[in-house]
Order: sequence, then C-alpha cells, then structure tokens
Amino acid sequence: MRKSSRRLLAPGLVPGLVPGLVLGLVLIGAVYLNNTSLLAPSPSGAPVLLAHRGIAQRYSMEGVERDTCTATRMLPPTHGFLENTIPSMAAGFAAGADIVELDLHPTTDGHFAVFHDWTLECRTNGHGVTREHALADLKALDIGYGYTADGGRTYPFRGKGVGLMPSLDDVLETFPNRAFLLNIKSNDPNEGRLLAARLARLAPEQRANLMVYGGDLPVAELRARLPGIRTLSRQSLKACLVRYAAYGWTGLVPEACARMAVFVPVNVAPWLWGWPNRFLQRMQSAGSTVFVLGPYHGGEFSTGIDTPEDAARLPERFAGGVLTNDIETMGAILKPSGAK
Repeated sequence: MRKSSRRLLAPGLVPGLVPGLVLGLVLIGAVYLNNTSLLAPSPSGAPVLLAHRGIAQRYSMEGVERDTCTATRMLPPTHGFLENTIPSMAAGFAAGADIVELDLHPTTDGHFAVFHDWTLECRTNGHGVTREHALADLKALDIGYGYTADGGRTYPFRGKGVGLMPSLDDVLETFPNRAFLLNIKSNDPNEGRLLAARLARLAPEQRANLMVYGGDLPVAELRARLPGIRTLSRQSLKACLVRYAAYGWTGLVPEACARMAVFVPVNVAPWLWGWPNRFLQRMQSAGSTVFVLGPYHGGEFSTGIDTPEDAARLPERFAGGVLTNDIETMGAILKPSGAK
C-alpha cells in the first residue's frame, strides 16, 4: 500500500503544487494586510451623529409600512418636540447631533416645505397632497393635530403645532453654519432641478454642509448640476456597494462611491472590505461620509442606532457616522462629555 501511495504522488506533481499553494497563501496574506484595520491608524474623535428628523415623537415600529400613519402609533410622549420643526432641530443639535435630517416637498408657489408626509391628513388638520399647496397655507396648519398615544382618546399636541411647519429657507437662515441631510420625497427629476437651483444660491461654505438623498431621478438631476454635494439614492448605493464588494479588497474605491452619503446597516458593515477603519478612510478619500444604520433583515424596515444594545454593536472607538431616531439617548451614550 505504501508503494502504491508513493506512485500516486508523481515526482513532477508535488513541485507543481507547492508554488501554487505558496502563491495562494501570499495572495491571501496580501488581501488580509490590505484590509485589516489592525494596521490602519487608530480613529480619533467621537462619532458623527445624524438625527433623523431632529428630536421627534417616537412610535411603535411593529408592522410599519411606507404609508402607515405613525402619528396614531405615538408612544407616550417624553418631550414636547415635533419632528421637522425649528425647535426640534435646535434641540437635536443641543443633544449632540452633528447633522439633522429633514424632509422636503416643493410648494405650488416655488418654495420647499419641511414636512415628512406625502399627504396632510395623518399629522395635521389639513387635507390633500402636501406639494399641492402654497407655503402660506401649509404654515397655517396645526402639525400636531393628529398625534395620539391612546388610540384617539387624547391628542396632546393638538393646537400646539400651528405655524410650526418651516420652509427650507427658514431652516437655512436659522442654522447657517449647521449640517443637514435633505430628503427629496419623490422620484420627480424636476424636483432635483428645483432644489439644485435653490442650493446653488447658497454660499459655498454653507452648501458644503449639506447632503441630499431621495429618489434616483431627482438625485441624479441634482448631482449633475451640483456635483460637489454628497448625495444618496437607492440606485447609487447599490452601485457603490456591489462594485466595492467586487474589488474593494484591492484598496480601490469605485467611482460610484464618490461624493456620497453611504448608508450601511450595522449587521452588513462587518462584511465590507476593510471594515471599519480602512473602509472609512477609503470612503473619506472619495469625498464620502459613511453612516451606520440599525440592523437590516431582508425586506424589513431598517431602523437607526436607537438603543444601548444597538450602540454596543458599533466598533470600538468608532468615529464614523451614526444615524439615530433617538438623539437624546445616543447623544448621551456616544458623546457623554459633549465631545466632537
């Protein structure tokens, strides 16, 4: 049996295997060294906190769909702020937010209203499609009208939200030096052109503080007109991450990832080449900012980093971006001393 085994290992076969094995090991080692964060410079500073809609009333996430009226699912309120308002944004920054996300709708008289819902019936005492109204009409509404935490028995914010729906101009004039993520709520390319025209009138230093995300078509239109602004759409994020998965191990960053706000669920992030430090450095070198979201599970809704348990899943000394729906809690955990 021993002689037979020796015959199977022909003299010319073993020398041929050894170089291939060595080459494979060298390649694996090179990929590892090129992507391990152990050899990357240690990050400095605190995470960049992105407050989704400022400080908002929280609601039950169970079974939430795109058109769910979340005002009727409000949890018992712990503060008096309503999302997408000037007081809510100011409170978000005070709680540790570096960036506040807000939602935009064009109005019939050439402005942009800051409001989340496509229609008015859920949160306000108004009716119809938000973008089919003039700004003055929207400002006259009570945006706290529809909030209830007890199935409609009481409405704690009714009458307190009159005149609180701001315009984009109001926000930019109130916070000229603050950073915002602007959400285009439609897939209308004309909306991208209108927003690009408005942002083009800003001073370059104020425009540099803004990012835009939304539908593929309006984001593409805005990006073509204002290529310096970081943007995000579903299509652009998919193009970026698919290409990065294919050859990011080389250290090269796809052009599709340039000048973006890159959203990554916390349970997907560890699978990215070079996560966390090298990945963050590579995206930064491409002019992009990375934000970690809550865990993604198939087609389920992806939340923010909203609980201490979510925060514990972030890498140690993480200095990238973090999106949260609960800036009060996450600001205290991730920036306990107000660090920047």
